[in-house]
Amino acid sequence: MNKVVVLTGAGISQESGIRTFRGEDGLWEGYAVEDVATPQAFKINPDLVLEFYNQRRAALLDKNIVPNAAHIALCEFESKFSGEFVLITQNIDNLHERAGSKNILHMHGELLKVRSEETGEVFEWKEDLHRKSHPQNREDLVGTMRPHIVWFGEAPFEMITIEHALRDCDLFVAIGTSGVVYPAAGLVHSTPKHCRRVEINLEQTPVSPHFHEKRQGRASSEVPQFFQEILNSL
Repeated sequence: MNKVVVLTGAGISQESGIRTFRGEDGLWEGYAVEDVATPQAFKINPDLVLEFYNQRRAALLDKNIVPNAAHIALCEFESKFSGEFVLITQNIDNLHERAGSKNILHMHGELLKVRSEETGEVFEWKEDLHRKSHPQNREDLVGTMRPHIVWFGEAPFEMITIEHALRDCDLFVAIGTSGVVYPAAGLVHSTPKHCRRVEINLEQTPVSPHFHEKRQGRASSEVPQFFQEILNSL
């Protein structure tokens, strides 16, 4: 086995206390998607959108939010695996980084970063973001800043790199993903025929039939066990 690619979704971070974005009622933490997670929403009511992400950013920075055993297991596997390891995440938190993972692709952006709509520059950001905010005393960027998040209707980040990584992987593991958000849900179809495909989730998903193996259970227990099995087999 030379190359392992892992995709993580909201399920892995939920065990660390981060609420899943999409609720059973279709609302995103009490808000309609079109009100807080689209470019149009940002144009119509930027204050609402910024406040929504300010709340999520503050929640992420709570001292009680820490990586769980699944995050740590992925980091440990990456450090011990002699081949190539690529971690793709749909999550916008920084729990993989805090656990110690290195080769991470954030396809939906990062909550602790902001971007200028005018210049495209990306900046680290931990405080609240407002329309008059600007990074690094850059007054020329006032009024241009937005969360560095992929909204509905926008193309995910790193897709060329992701497709290239999947093209020749030997093992693809999807962890805690809903299987309904595309293009992430369709990544399993980009793996080669010889690739072993494993889904780790609490329940079956719409894409479960496309995986060779399904392990049902909490990520914090199933992920450490599975990746230890892989290391033992090498």
